Amino acid sequence: MGAVAALLLAGLLAALTYVLCALQSIVWVPYRLERRLRCQGIRGPPRSLLSGNAAEYVAMTKAAQSAPLASFHHAFIGRAAPQYREWAARYGRPFVFWFGPRPRLVVSGPEVAKAVLTDSTGAFEKGTTGSGNNPQARQLIGEGLVGLTGEKWAHHRRVISPAFNMERVKGWIPEISAITSSMLDEWEVQGETRAEFEIDVNKEFHTLSADVISCVAFGSSYEEGKRIFQLQDEQIQLVILAMRTFYFPGFRYVPTKKNRRRHSLNKEIRNSLRRLIEINRNKCEDSKNLLGLMLSASKADNEFKMGIEEIIDECKTFYFAGKETTANLLTWATLLLALHQEWQHKARDEVLQVCGKNEHPNAETLSSLKIVNMVLKETLRLYPPALFVNRTVTRDVKLGKLDIPAGTQLNLPIIDIHHDVDIWGANAEEFDPSVLARISRWSRQSWCLQWCSSGLRLMSRHPMFMHQ
Repeated sequence: MGAVAALLLAGLLAALTYVLCALQSIVWVPYRLERRLRCQGIRGPPRSLLSGNAAEYVAMTKAAQSAPLASFHHAFIGRAAPQYREWAARYGRPFVFWFGPRPRLVVSGPEVAKAVLTDSTGAFEKGTTGSGNNPQARQLIGEGLVGLTGEKWAHHRRVISPAFNMERVKGWIPEISAITSSMLDEWEVQGETRAEFEIDVNKEFHTLSADVISCVAFGSSYEEGKRIFQLQDEQIQLVILAMRTFYFPGFRYVPTKKNRRRHSLNKEIRNSLRRLIEINRNKCEDSKNLLGLMLSASKADNEFKMGIEEIIDECKTFYFAGKETTANLLTWATLLLALHQEWQHKARDEVLQVCGKNEHPNAETLSSLKIVNMVLKETLRLYPPALFVNRTVTRDVKLGKLDIPAGTQLNLPIIDIHHDVDIWGANAEEFDPSVLARISRWSRQSWCLQWCSSGLRLMSRHPMFMHQ
């Protein structure tokens, strides 16, 4: 009887401990964080105890995106990320909203963004963009470089970075040029055989970027990795859903229809990548492409060693991250040039002047394409590959006039900064590649130019790619 009583007491104590821990994380800690922020005049929408503002956030986003577009314009923040317009107008800046018990503090301005993203003290912890604490949002890229931190990040970076030194990248240009030329030849054939035809450039550019990545990074082809890309496209939709909802700890183990599909997709993608690695192992092991370097590291018996599962995670990251960002940039740039034909004519004349009618661009001529470069940078400004970036504050920090408590998640609204009239001028919502040349003369905002000029490189340092 005494043993039964002791067991019952132990169970009660365990349950009580769990309840107290839950109350602390759900009630006390959020209350303390909210109070510290309110004392500084930082407000936000009223939150519910368990889900925070997740329901209102999802409803607001759905309403904004379901509204019909009266006309095409670049002032799309109210549609893609309505919280930066509606909540900022209601509560001022900075403002705070909640996903579950964790606050997201929206801070603006290039100076603040620079301080956070260039911090080397560990005060702002990197996490997958938009994912918060939801492990389901991390499935798309696995545990690859852009989602890692600390020693593991440094380890993967040391292995991978040699694949992207400038001389090696220059060596890829003939292959990239040949793949692109093949696509354009197919377009030309279609134009010759049909009086009228349409091309889905977004689909074509996704295939192009996938083929280029497969070739130069993995020694493979789009056809070999086609199934992986198809599975990742489906996985994107489930990740978006996960990013927009509050995650209750342990929910990923509940066998719902979506959870079962998430598990199935993840398993099939990993198995497909494992087969692809084996198929290309022999021809890549002695090469210096990305897969070759990682395979060499898998045989190393030192600090550079990488296991097969780590290689698979990096393949997931590069297959997705490179394809989506590049294809979307090319799509937007094509659309913008079609809408602004004066810049299309300038860019075409420059290409013909630098390369001639029949020559492909090479490493030397690419640096001479100033107008093309301006067009791509302006495209990145108007349509950046990420709408926002999150950083978690690991300890109490002072950021300008703000006293930010540990546990707060900083939300850096990239899209809002890129459309800020105080930075870019009155025509911030218009396509004007010359704006980048003008802003370079504003020393106070010089980091904004750096942000846009290195848009894709910057995104590779802190993921990822909100698709809304």
